[in-house]
Amino acid sequence: MTSPDLRRWPPSDRKYRRSEVTAVVGGGDDVWQRAASDVLRWKVKTASGFDVDTAGPVSPGDRVVVTARTLGFTVVEPVEVVAVVQEPERIGFSYRTMPGHPIDGEEAFIVHRRGDDVHLTIRSLTRAAARQPWRVLYPLLLVAQRVVRRRYLRALR
Repeated sequence: MTSPDLRRWPPSDRKYRRSEVTAVVGGGDDVWQRAASDVLRWKVKTASGFDVDTAGPVSPGDRVVVTARTLGFTVVEPVEVVAVVQEPERIGFSYRTMPGHPIDGEEAFIVHRRGDDVHLTIRSLTRAAARQPWRVLYPLLLVAQRVVRRRYLRALR
């Protein structure tokens, strides 16, 4: 749904809240090589304060548990990698949430080049999870999601 392989993201299912944000990571071949490697090893998540139960590179079908700890709470976020893209100027992946995740949806982390500049794009489609207590907490999760997105955009700098 988040189409990490596509430069232009086509319209999505209207049942989901859609977000696409991009930031410059840096410039040059060294930054490109580092960011391309880091994004495929969950660095956007781990550098943003999450724990990920794997250190290996992403692969389609991987089921991973991401853990967030904040204000004395631990939130477990099971996900499944659904797509990986590795092209000369575009590298990244997307995952979908699994039952037990606080929200329902998909997220993509994409590193790409425009000239010498290296960019990180985050795409997400989210809606309230089916289960409580997450369903009732969805408005608060949207606020948290905006905060986390800003962290993501700084993660590979």
